[in-house]
Amino acid sequence: MKKTPMKQKLLASVFYILPHHGISWLMFKGARIRWKPLKNLIIRTYTRLHPVKMHEAIEEDMFAYESLNAFFTRALKAECRPFDENDKHWLCPVDGSVSQAQAIKNGRIFQAKGQDYSLLELVGGDRKLEEVFKNGQFATLYLSPRDYHRIHMPATGRLKQMQYIPGRLFSVAAFTVNNIPRLFARNERCVCYFATEQGPMAMILVGAINVSAIETVWHGLITGEAKKVKHVDYEDKDILLQRGDEMGRFNLGSTVIVLATEQMRISENIIADADIKLGQCLAVAST
Repeated sequence: MKKTPMKQKLLASVFYILPHHGISWLMFKGARIRWKPLKNLIIRTYTRLHPVKMHEAIEEDMFAYESLNAFFTRALKAECRPFDENDKHWLCPVDGSVSQAQAIKNGRIFQAKGQDYSLLELVGGDRKLEEVFKNGQFATLYLSPRDYHRIHMPATGRLKQMQYIPGRLFSVAAFTVNNIPRLFARNERCVCYFATEQGPMAMILVGAINVSAIETVWHGLITGEAKKVKHVDYEDKDILLQRGDEMGRFNLGSTVIVLATEQMRISENIIADADIKLGQCLAVAST
C-alpha cells in the first residue's frame, strides 16, 4: 500500500532520533561475517527482500561470496553494461534511478518539491569549488539495495582533490529526501574533484544509514577512519582515471551527485524518477 504524504512525513521524522552511526556500525560488522552458515543465511534473506539479477554478475553463485559485503559489491559482466559510444559524452556512473537533475540556480541545488540546499554547504564550505559549479548542472543518482554498487568514471579525469565531510546518515530513500531539509548537505559525504577534457567535474559520494563505508580506488576505505573533515590535495600526484573505470564503491548503497560546469548539459533522458544504467549517456557538451 502506498504511503500517504503524512505517513511519509511521520516516518521520515523518526530518522531524527535514530542512532545513525551506531546502526551503521552494526551493519558494517554484520556485512563482513564470513562463517558460512550464517553468511549464507544473511545473503539468502537479503536477496528475498531485494531481488538481484545474478545472471549479470561475473560470479553468479550468490553463496560463493565470502560475505554480504563482497556480494553487495559484486562485479558485473562487461557486456551487461555497454558504454555510450561517443567518448565526448559523460557516462552515467551507476545503476539506479534519478532523484533530480537540472541546472544549479544561484548556488542552490534542487532536492525535492519545496526543498533545495546550498552548493557551498554540499562541498564542505569550499568557495573555490562553489565558484566553479555555481552556474553549472547537477544530477543526483540514487542506488537502491538491489542495484550494482560500484561507481565508475563518467569521463577520463585527473584527480585534483578529495574532501571527506562527516555528518548525519539519514536514509536517502524518496520519503526522506522529500521531507528532511538539506539532507544531502547534512549527510556524511566524500567530495571528489576532477579535471576532464570537457571541463571540471565533481563526484560526491553521499553516505546514508546502513552504508557501512565508502571507498575510493586511490584511497581505500574513507568513512571508517575518523569523524572529522579530511582534505587531501592530489595536485602533485598523477592519478588519472579513464572513462568507465571504477572510481569507488558503496559498502551498502546510497547516492552519487555529479556536478558539471556550463560546458556540459545533462542528457534529456536523465530526468527525475527515471531508471538509469551504468554506461548510458549522462551529459553532453552544451555547445
